[in-house]
Amino acid sequence: MNRRGNIVSFRPDVRVLDATIRDGGLVNNFYFDDEFIRALYLANVKAGVDYMEFGYKASKDIFSPDKFGKWKFCNEADIRAIVGDNNTDLKISVMADVGRTDFRRDIIPRSESVIDMVRVATYINTIPAALEIVEYCHELGYETTVNIMAISNASDVDIDGALELICQSHVDGIYLVDSYGSLYPEQIARLSEKYLSYGEAAGKYIGMHAHNNQQLAFANTIESMSLGVSYLDATVCSMGRGAGNCAMELLLGFFKNPKYNITPVLRFIEDYMLPLKASGVVWGYDVPYLLTGRLNRHPSSAIEFIRDGKTDYCDFYQELLDRD
Repeated sequence: MNRRGNIVSFRPDVRVLDATIRDGGLVNNFYFDDEFIRALYLANVKAGVDYMEFGYKASKDIFSPDKFGKWKFCNEADIRAIVGDNNTDLKISVMADVGRTDFRRDIIPRSESVIDMVRVATYINTIPAALEIVEYCHELGYETTVNIMAISNASDVDIDGALELICQSHVDGIYLVDSYGSLYPEQIARLSEKYLSYGEAAGKYIGMHAHNNQQLAFANTIESMSLGVSYLDATVCSMGRGAGNCAMELLLGFFKNPKYNITPVLRFIEDYMLPLKASGVVWGYDVPYLLTGRLNRHPSSAIEFIRDGKTDYCDFYQELLDRD
């Protein structure tokens, strides 16, 4: 598959989604105050960002509202308190995690909501359940995506089967998700071509959601874009679980499309992200994430290692190897 454009061109089909609150919320249990959320919303509007993901539509029967901030649940009234009727070009997204959402109870018709898109997070083995949510949300009038997590653990046969099944649905887009930050640009290129071959034949766009365990989230994102992937996730200062994600400021700085403007994001970093880090909220690349990424492991053990203040990297690496 040929590359689409070059480093000095821009593609009008590209869309940027800010996942700072949703993925970043995994760092602080979604305890962002309204001032922070409103400032990020306004920064995204000024920066030309296309979508802002406010968080999850999580089940309150599974996750206690006493233990998580409100962006774990994204109640309609809470979003409207920030955006009003959202009379801007920015679209609003939420994520529904298969098995962790009461979608029939908590997702209202699009005509009654300020939300534009529902993204459905799933593993390969729960694709049928994901498509049930997709079809329900499609009937309600929402844009939808299927985000296949931990794709680095899936076989080619399973990926082919999943993509074939998803392409038969009403979903609008399919996301390639490097959950463990274990994939290299060459692998991302091969997977992007596979996703695009299925998606374009069925009229579905392809998106990319990268993690930064090996400091490749930005490289992997622009690699996928160069081949035709059009929906790109990023977070301000890479904020996200563990090593975090593709940095919004890197992505906006790379684009040649004049609709995107890095300055409002830089201002938001100065005013809000630096104080957030100074308050003790921890995320970002560290050696333990390199090791779990290199070995294609979930970052939970690295998160615990860092939380405990450990630095015996060699012992940690050996422990990971011994689990094989």
